[in-house]
Amino acid sequence: MSSLGKGLASASLGALLQSRGYKVRLRKLDPYLNVDPGTMSPYQHGEVYVTDDGAETDLDLGHYERFTGVSAHQSDNITTGRIYSNIIEKERRGDYLGATVQVIPHVTDELKEFVVSDAGDVDFVLCEVGGTVGDIEGLPFFEALRQLGQELGREQVLFIHVTLLPYIAAAGEVKTKPTQHSVKELRSIGIQPDILLCRADRPISESDQNKIARFCNVKQSAVIQALDARSIYDVPLAYHNEGLDREVLRHFRVEPMPEPDLSRWEAVSQTLHNPDGEVNIAVIGKYTVLPDAYKSITEALVHGGIANQIKVKIRWMESEEFSNEEDASQALKGVDGILVPGGFGERGSEGKIRAAKYARENNVPYFGICFGMQMAVVEAARNLAGIKDASSTEFGPTKEPVVGLMTEWVKGNEKQTRDEDTDLGGTMRLGAYPAVLSEGSLVAEMYGTNNIRERHRHRYEVNIDYKDRIEAVGLKFSGMSPDGILPEIVEIPDHPWFVGVQYHPELKSRPFEPHPLFAGFVAAALKQSRMV
Repeated sequence: MSSLGKGLASASLGALLQSRGYKVRLRKLDPYLNVDPGTMSPYQHGEVYVTDDGAETDLDLGHYERFTGVSAHQSDNITTGRIYSNIIEKERRGDYLGATVQVIPHVTDELKEFVVSDAGDVDFVLCEVGGTVGDIEGLPFFEALRQLGQELGREQVLFIHVTLLPYIAAAGEVKTKPTQHSVKELRSIGIQPDILLCRADRPISESDQNKIARFCNVKQSAVIQALDARSIYDVPLAYHNEGLDREVLRHFRVEPMPEPDLSRWEAVSQTLHNPDGEVNIAVIGKYTVLPDAYKSITEALVHGGIANQIKVKIRWMESEEFSNEEDASQALKGVDGILVPGGFGERGSEGKIRAAKYARENNVPYFGICFGMQMAVVEAARNLAGIKDASSTEFGPTKEPVVGLMTEWVKGNEKQTRDEDTDLGGTMRLGAYPAVLSEGSLVAEMYGTNNIRERHRHRYEVNIDYKDRIEAVGLKFSGMSPDGILPEIVEIPDHPWFVGVQYHPELKSRPFEPHPLFAGFVAAALKQSRMV
């Protein structure tokens, strides 16, 4: 079922295989009908993860990148919507030569092609299938994988099933029946799992493991307990201790098995559980009731804590609750740093503006990301530059469009154009773009270079026509697109740490390579905490 940990299991297994010297690639198959998650509400599907090549993908690809360091591509995430879109396009072109287009073989062939194509020079391709066994939309995916298992042979394919062992408090016991039924459902469509990852909130007894092995037709050593962990970065170590990577290599008859080097995972775990201090960071958003909506933000803050050997405690705050400056002041009193993440739409925007004002006036470290940068610029325009009607055209017509719809920009060697009537899906400025940082700026110091390349996902941009008026009151544009047209970074030089960026640095942060802006932001918050 959803949120059981398939993405973390895939990422962890990839990391364990890497620790033994193998090259891996991870892919996600999503059975829903959306072409991609780009137009889905964060309440429905969590955050949208963006790759360097501009794909809007499932958040699990973020786990893959964070755990393995392997950059994901557009070709690493597929949905039913994308598959059917491709097939219908081919049918309209006449590529099927008049044949009746059907789920088998046409849909399943597309799925198999996705799994095996464009993998590159790797030893293992790990494919995660979303959804639940038995879901009607997932049946073509299971059939495609069944066929692939037959075509490639059992020595080339391994099936791992992540399943739930619920604890029934009234009975005082763990129940294996859901796992038995789930495996039975898989076997009825021709897939016999080789390994079971059994999610549970308490240790699974040897007798229960034996029972599962007997009823599910797997070896007892292949019944792997997957217990709740204190941190997601403990999961690779936990799976290794349970023998997951050994069982995988044993299936593929790898002898002798290379010894794993898990030292960096042990170092991360040690830092997380034995910090030298802590800071309180307020995250002011509009989807804070669902932390998965800001998954990469959460993890990048953890990475910033690792870089500074401290624990980051996040206080989630709804921007709509900041109905006036007094509310904002009361809510933010005592926090060591304020982060305003990306978002879309007018709801909660005034609360984010008040948060930026509080941070600016009270010398509290501020980090504005995408929409958070735009609202910081609007705040400075209104309260410092005297542009009282400063706003964004995202909220409707305005006399002072300090933030406006991007109508054109350069991607590679091509000019991209958009207008208000353009479809929403996949039409933003997406993927990695370069930026040039001002010499001597805070951000140039943190990056250690004046030339960077970061991932974007936005339709609106700070209006360059207001640059001089805003810089005159102290908010400096310290990063611009190479052509000098698109503002990428703003900062306040005489503030302890006030930075806004148009891109999404959280998407490139890793536990072993914390993003320099998150490391710098957490360091500034730590300094703030020690001044109070």
